[in-house]
Amino acid sequence: MNHTKGGLVIFTANSHPSSRELGKRIAERLGVELGKVQVYQEANRETRVQIQESVRGKDVFVIQTVSKDVNTTIMEMLIMVYACRTSCARSITGVLPYFPYSKQCKMRKRGSIVSKLIASMMCKAGLTHLITMDLHQKEIQGFFNIPVDNLRASPFLLQYIQEEIPDYRNAVIVAKSPASAKRAQSFAERLRLGIAVIHGEAQDAESDQVDGRHSPPTVKTTGAIHPSMEIPLLIPKEKPPITVVGDVGGRIAIIVDDIIDDVDSFVAAAETLKERGAYKIFVMATHGILSSEAPRFIEESAIDEVVVTNTIPHELQKLQCPKIKTVDISMILSEAIRRIHNGESMSYLFRNIGVDD
Repeated sequence: MNHTKGGLVIFTANSHPSSRELGKRIAERLGVELGKVQVYQEANRETRVQIQESVRGKDVFVIQTVSKDVNTTIMEMLIMVYACRTSCARSITGVLPYFPYSKQCKMRKRGSIVSKLIASMMCKAGLTHLITMDLHQKEIQGFFNIPVDNLRASPFLLQYIQEEIPDYRNAVIVAKSPASAKRAQSFAERLRLGIAVIHGEAQDAESDQVDGRHSPPTVKTTGAIHPSMEIPLLIPKEKPPITVVGDVGGRIAIIVDDIIDDVDSFVAAAETLKERGAYKIFVMATHGILSSEAPRFIEESAIDEVVVTNTIPHELQKLQCPKIKTVDISMILSEAIRRIHNGESMSYLFRNIGVDD
């Protein structure tokens, strides 16, 4: 049954077959057929997009999931959006459940804020609206000059905990670093559970707040600065020994985060929790990138189960590691598309979501 008004076209912009699965689920829920489009790579690796039906005066929704070849994914999206724009579509909404380069949203030494570049490219290509999910930093929305709906996957993950973990009342929500404490607190308050924070683990480059303003030399240079005006140096950080703030003994530990990619920090956190007496360990995240040897490391670790959503296709990783489970979030994406197309309020999808969520 069609749940939308006329004039709606849904395209999947990804040339990889496994990445089109989410688009099929969304179209099925809306009761429409996927739009006819051909996306492929030329022999010289150039991306070519051919739209095979009229989009003139229609609301176009371009669904793009991130494959292993992230840069090709972005180009497919940009070229398809531009093709729809030059074909006189009334509006073009990008549905990008995982926003690529979202970790590069802060200045690091002489690097660049790549998230801002990607946002500018999408707007320039012709995007008029963006639907995404659990941005790595909510402030990324400010990089766009178009409306951005940052949906949340936490209701689906909370439902999984309540329905699939029989004794979840004996659980504790764990933040694997102080940076994840707000997310853990949000889960704990909604489930009426306790919280624990792991502090002192080796931090990755992103957690090191090297901020891009370290250009002046740290050694004295003659004649450069007046002797009475020497700039004081910031005391370097010294990481303390690993400690767990909170009681996990004899409990189920549920580690929550937004992205699970390089699993080393999760594996180390699981070992620490096991040493402190946790008898079962779950990891829950919205985006399961699971790069490189992640499935093997998870299989060999103390982690009992990794639960992620299908914002990113990971069927191959699931075959390599049966501990990986998937939660389907196509329902909220299809409802967002329906509401935008029909001109309805989006506030229903953001019920009980606070500023810190």
